[in-house]
Amino acid sequence: MTTGNDTTTGPILHVAGEDAELTEPTGTVRLVALVELSDVEAGQRYEDGVLALLGRHGGRLERRLRTDDGREEVHVIRFTAPEGLESFLADPERLALRAALGDSAPVTRVLPVHDV
Repeated sequence: MTTGNDTTTGPILHVAGEDAELTEPTGTVRLVALVELSDVEAGQRYEDGVLALLGRHGGRLERRLRTDDGREEVHVIRFTAPEGLESFLADPERLALRAALGDSAPVTRVLPVHDV
């Protein structure tokens, strides 16, 4: 999925492979988020803030990696259920943090993944 700003509807989201099954056999959802930070300092603060919200939605950050120049991050995230991901994306605090950054908000592509 990719998140960005649409001036008419607010933040948008695109799931890679819209037909992709997000749920692992155990009912959990695991994903990898590829995050591009146009404004490194503001983007990292935003990510710190929104990643802290995961727990209230049954989510857990398993891994957070950053490139040497700080312009991109990779997050491995697990949710206990698909509804957790949905509620995280709709979280009013997350949306407010994103809106505050405007065009400087990170662009994120999210890929549903599973163990092989």
